[in-house]
Amino acid sequence: MLHRKLTGIRSNHIHQATNVIVKTKPCKVVVETLSKAIAQQKLYDFKLKLQYKCEKHGIELVEAEKWFPSSKICSSCGAIKKDLKLSDRVYSCACGLVIDRDFNASINLSRYQLVV
Repeated sequence: MLHRKLTGIRSNHIHQATNVIVKTKPCKVVVETLSKAIAQQKLYDFKLKLQYKCEKHGIELVEAEKWFPSSKICSSCGAIKKDLKLSDRVYSCACGLVIDRDFNASINLSRYQLVV
């Protein structure tokens, strides 16, 4: 009983979160390919719901390649920082850019089709 209730809560949350994304009416949504471990945490379900809602609303959904280094590319100059560790939460580049690692990755993902 409890497991079913938690599943329902997770599913409802995923529907609400994907609705928020789609209702902002973006022209494109870019997601990264998910590893098996992440897929087991219901993020695969998130991607599927987002995919059908994007299709329904005419929004392009792009899935970035698994090995695209979104976190390691400088969103300012394009340099690749090969030694960036997962524990590094701030991206600092020799060009002078200092930015939150996830924000830097989101900028790179927003340009994904332009880069590849």
